Amino acid sequence: MEETTMLLLLAIVMLVGSFVAGSIPLVMSMSEEKLQLVSVLGAGLLVGTALAVIIPEGVRSLLDVPQVVHSHASVGSKNEGLVVEEPHSHDQLSDIHSLIGLSLVLGFVFMLLIDQISMAKSRDIEGGGKGGERSFTATLGLVVHAAVDGVALGAAASTAHTDVEMIVFLAIMLHKAPAAFGLVTFLLHEGVDRKRIRKHLFIFSVAAPLLSLLTYFGIGQEGKDTLSSVNATGLSMLFSAGTFLYVATVHVLPELTNRTSGNCHGSGGGSLRFSELAALVVGSLLPALLTTGHHH
Repeated sequence: MEETTMLLLLAIVMLVGSFVAGSIPLVMSMSEEKLQLVSVLGAGLLVGTALAVIIPEGVRSLLDVPQVVHSHASVGSKNEGLVVEEPHSHDQLSDIHSLIGLSLVLGFVFMLLIDQISMAKSRDIEGGGKGGERSFTATLGLVVHAAVDGVALGAAASTAHTDVEMIVFLAIMLHKAPAAFGLVTFLLHEGVDRKRIRKHLFIFSVAAPLLSLLTYFGIGQEGKDTLSSVNATGLSMLFSAGTFLYVATVHVLPELTNRTSGNCHGSGGGSLRFSELAALVVGSLLPALLTTGHHH
């Protein structure tokens, strides 16, 4: 019951936080430099959380599924029907290792396909010059990104490890706040009506909390139960780790370095400023430092 209450609280904070962050451009202007620093820190947190928290936790969840057999005690004995846990056989471990790699790759490829479909649709719309449809496509792409973030939080909540859940939540929030801000800025630039902008922002803000709750309750007791043949929590976490890695390394960081390279006179590279590099390193190391000494 505590797990559910905690997740509901985080979902509400995420919804309100995203909506408030996205509303900032509607009421006041924030310097691009500060926003970029938050984006860099968020990208570092996504990478660090995927590598140091979600992947190890997902692997642990899969490996914690025991091989269950019934003992063949004599009829009438006290030990009749006793459940005995046996270690995984070599074949079972091999299957689990394959699932780990497959889940990570599927998460990465899923986000790649979503991005490519969104970009292709945007190009088609730009050719037709329809600003309204272009704004819808931008919102849809970000909503899908946010929804997959929600899967990560829902899976983390089902592990019953509060520290893991909080680190995943922090990484998502520091990524979602600049994304909400960027979405509203883009929609304002496109000349979309402010009432419609708030609707787009609300849909974006509600996507992750809704999917986190659906994932948590969808996994159900069977998925959380260590006696399941395949642990749905572990698979969900590894899938979302793949999506985190994609968003951070393919979507966020290249955007930041390209923006920076535009400010570099004559230099071909997109090197980050010292403050941004420090934020990226701190963001990447923070999840690992927070989980140091974490015992199950």
